[in-house]
Order: sequence, then structure tokens, then C-alpha cells
Amino acid sequence: MHLADLYPEDLVFEHEAVAATGVPGPVIRQWARRGKIRRFKGRPGEYSGQGHEYKTMYALPEVQARAESYRPMPQRAPHAA
Repeated sequence: MHLADLYPEDLVFEHEAVAATGVPGPVIRQWARRGKIRRFKGRPGEYSGQGHEYKTMYALPEVQARAESYRPMPQRAPHAA
């Protein structure tokens, strides 16, 4: 996806991307760290609405495209001590 294909309303905060796609937030951040999706600096004076000053925004179309192939990995059961 090209940067010119994005509109300002396509940029969402992490919790909005989680609600729209069902992919956990740490997975979205990991994709951004690995360069699979882009992260954008938030608009000044706008907060995420979660009571924190989260400024990082993600392009929702990119997250949705990657979320189509996302499969959660099952975690191992905890062992008895």
C-alpha cells in the first residue's frame, strides 16, 4: 500500500486497530517493529482516549490486510511447580 492511498481517517490508535481487527496490540506493535506495517506520529493535541498520551498511530488498511492471515499461536499450559 502506498502512502498516497491513505486518508487521514485511515490512521487509528492501537486500541482502535485491536477493536477493528481482533489482533492483539503486542502483535500490531511487533509488526511495526519488523517493518511489516508502518507507524505514524499522532496528531499534536490529540490523545488516544484511553487516559494516556499514546501518540503512535497505524494505518488501518495495512493492519486489516495483515490481520487476514493472522493465526494466534496456542500457548503451552503452565507446568506444576
